[in-house]
Amino acid sequence: MVAYLERYAGELSRDGAEIRTGARVGGVTATDGGFTVRLQDGQSLSATALIAATGSFGHPHLPALPGQETYTGRITHAACYRSPQALAGRRVVVVGAGNSAVQIAYELAEHSRVTLASRAPVRFVPQRPLGRDLHFWFRLTGFDRLPLRRSADPPASPVLDPGRYRDALRRGRLDRRPMFARLAGEEVEWADGRRERVDAIVLATGYRPHLDYLDPLGALAPSGHPRHARGLSSTHPGLGFLGLEWQRTPSSNTLRGVGSDARHVVRGLVARLPRRNVAQGARRGD
Repeated sequence: MVAYLERYAGELSRDGAEIRTGARVGGVTATDGGFTVRLQDGQSLSATALIAATGSFGHPHLPALPGQETYTGRITHAACYRSPQALAGRRVVVVGAGNSAVQIAYELAEHSRVTLASRAPVRFVPQRPLGRDLHFWFRLTGFDRLPLRRSADPPASPVLDPGRYRDALRRGRLDRRPMFARLAGEEVEWADGRRERVDAIVLATGYRPHLDYLDPLGALAPSGHPRHARGLSSTHPGLGFLGLEWQRTPSSNTLRGVGSDARHVVRGLVARLPRRNVAQGARRGD
C-alpha cells in the first residue's frame, strides 16, 4: 500500500501536479472566479474548482452518553486506540457492533475483561467465502458499482469474520450485552438495572465527514454532511466531493471505488463551469 501511494504521487508529480504535504486548510471562501483556500500557515490558494477529498474518517463521532459528566473512568474513541497494553488488566466496555468494535474487543480480551455493548446484535458475514476475500466477490459481481443509497439511520455494517470472532462470542471470550443505560461515577448501569465498576470505555461509534473548512461557504448541512448529489455540490457549481461513504456506490470510500467517482466528479465540474473559467483555470494550473 505504501509503495502504491508513493508511485501514485510520483506519477502525479511527473504530470505537473503540485503536491503540498502538511498544508492544513483553515477555511474556504467563494470568490467571483471560484474559491480562495486559506491554509493554516497563512498562505492562500485560488482555484476555479475545488474538490474536497478529505474522506470519511477524519472526524471521530463521540456521542453523548447519559451520565457522562459524572463518569470517573477513561473514555476514548477507536481512532485513538493503538494497542491493548494500555488497558491491560482493566474492566473495559467497547461500544459498537461494527468491524472496529469487534476487532478491538477481541484483541483486548487477551489482556482485559471486555464487554461489547451495542443497540443491536452483531451481524457476521464470512471474510473469505469459497476461499476468496469478500471484497473480491464485491468487485467480481459488480456489487461495488451498484447505485445504492444508504438510509438516513443505517444499521452497523456486518462484521467480516475470518472465523474467530463469532466463535469468541459463542465461547464466552467476548461478552456482548445491550447498550448500557447510563454512567454514574465509576460505574456503568446496564439495561437490566445492574451496576458495575468499569475502568474504561472505548467508543467504536464511527466517523463523520471532516469538512469543517467548508463551513464559511454554507456548503454543509447542520449535521456537518455536505449538500451534494453523487459528489457534486448542491450549493456551489465549482465544488465537488470525493471519498464520502456511499457517495455513489457501496465502494465510494475505498481505493477501488474512488477512481470511478473521481471521473464522475471531474466530468460534472467541467460541464457545470463556464468554458472560459475552465480554460483560464487550466492555464493557471488551478
